Amino acid sequence: MDPLQAIILGIVQGATEFLPVSSSGHLVLVPWALGWDPPGLAFDAFLHLGTLVAVFAYFWRDLIALAGAGLHSLRDRSLAGSPQRKVAWLIVLGTLPAALAGLLLEGFFEELFGNPLAVGVFLLLTAALLTVSERWSRQDRQADEMSWLDGLLVGVGQACAIAPGLSRSGITIAAGLWRGLTRPAAARYSFLLSVPIVLGAGLLQARKLLGGVDTNWLLLALGFISAAVTGYLCIHLLLTLVQRRSLYGFAGYCAVVGSAALVLAAAGWSGF
Repeated sequence: MDPLQAIILGIVQGATEFLPVSSSGHLVLVPWALGWDPPGLAFDAFLHLGTLVAVFAYFWRDLIALAGAGLHSLRDRSLAGSPQRKVAWLIVLGTLPAALAGLLLEGFFEELFGNPLAVGVFLLLTAALLTVSERWSRQDRQADEMSWLDGLLVGVGQACAIAPGLSRSGITIAAGLWRGLTRPAAARYSFLLSVPIVLGAGLLQARKLLGGVDTNWLLLALGFISAAVTGYLCIHLLLTLVQRRSLYGFAGYCAVVGSAALVLAAAGWSGF
């Protein structure tokens, strides 16, 4: 990988992490379609840390408030007093399924990252989930009105989205809509829910890299910075879009890209 490829992949990550189109799927398909060497899970994790910085920069007030609310609920042993106390613990609950899946099924998910055909199938599944959730959800609740079962089910959706092609933001937003959240509430909750699991996965990969003599820190830094800047811009874009438009456009995009991936993979495509 050269510096330009690292920057391009960082931009791809930042542009697709928060839009419900699967950033991990694009990080598989773009190098494959262009004939580049796969970036690897470590580089992927650092790109996710870059977009995590974007979440911190955009939602820092919310994150500080949620952390404080969670600590106060522990001190008081009560969720009463602030809706944010419940949301903080819903995020903790929703993080557990993905944490367990990542630890127990790491090898399975790593194999999928080398399989463009699987990515195509999962993108089509993402398209179907976005369409169904948009069409048949009632969309009349806020995050603090979620039940514990709602929080767990959204968390299970996030766990499934470790697979490339299953959009993390797409599935968690779709699950939130299915459980009755409004589109803006589902999108905002999806962003906040990403923080613990992306931080944990990124730090785990960073720890593995610290002892590596062949680690190219320049490429990691370029990808990290480009992902952070692009991601920050795309958070604002998505929050604006979900206020005004449905998710059908994203579903259509996933269907087109997923179908193209299936056709190219079946034809034995090996890049330009």
